[in-house]
Amino acid sequence: MENKKELKNVLGFTPRKTAIYEIALSHRSSKESKDENNERLEYLGDAILGAVIGDFLYKKYPYQPEGYLTEMRSKIVNRQRLNEIAIKMGLRRLTIYNKDNNFLKISGIFGNTLEALIGAVYLDQGFEKTRKFIFKRIVLPYIDLESLENEEINHKNKLYGWANKYGHQLEFELLDEHLEGGRRLFTVAIVVDGDMVCSGKAYNKKDAGQLAARDALDKLGIASGK
Repeated sequence: MENKKELKNVLGFTPRKTAIYEIALSHRSSKESKDENNERLEYLGDAILGAVIGDFLYKKYPYQPEGYLTEMRSKIVNRQRLNEIAIKMGLRRLTIYNKDNNFLKISGIFGNTLEALIGAVYLDQGFEKTRKFIFKRIVLPYIDLESLENEEINHKNKLYGWANKYGHQLEFELLDEHLEGGRRLFTVAIVVDGDMVCSGKAYNKKDAGQLAARDALDKLGIASGK
């Protein structure tokens, strides 16, 4: 495969089964076959990442209730954060995708690649080395637990709270839904008192709403407490 050296720098070790990593780096927009793109590996990596982070938080916070642990895990493994981490790790350059699709360049596919990469590491190196990879390459450099404890993750709830407090009419309106790259792409708008504030796009309606709510909080000055 190409970019072996760059992949080794990302992983921190020399991969044995290089073919599985090429699949992990291949987005559906570049290879339609389920045996050639990273969707199945993404599923596997998502499960492994969730288990590793869940175990870590369970031991890290022995006196915290289930709800706290669940929220903290969500803050660590949510799509936006994983996408940001993946880009910082250099996976934007390594991901194989249709670069003519401008939406893909700003979407969350790089976080999906990271999950697929975790799945590939598991198949290549086994669980224990995958756990070490997650901590050494993801958790330690990019996760600040102290700041996460105070971070607001549910942008929609925060926006609804603002609207209720100040008597605004808030609506989440589905503007568009169509197939793109073999998947449904949703566009959801934030409408306040009849005026559209902003919109968000994602391959999941819920994620599109959260992205739109996040931008609305910023545009309305709610995120900064104005």
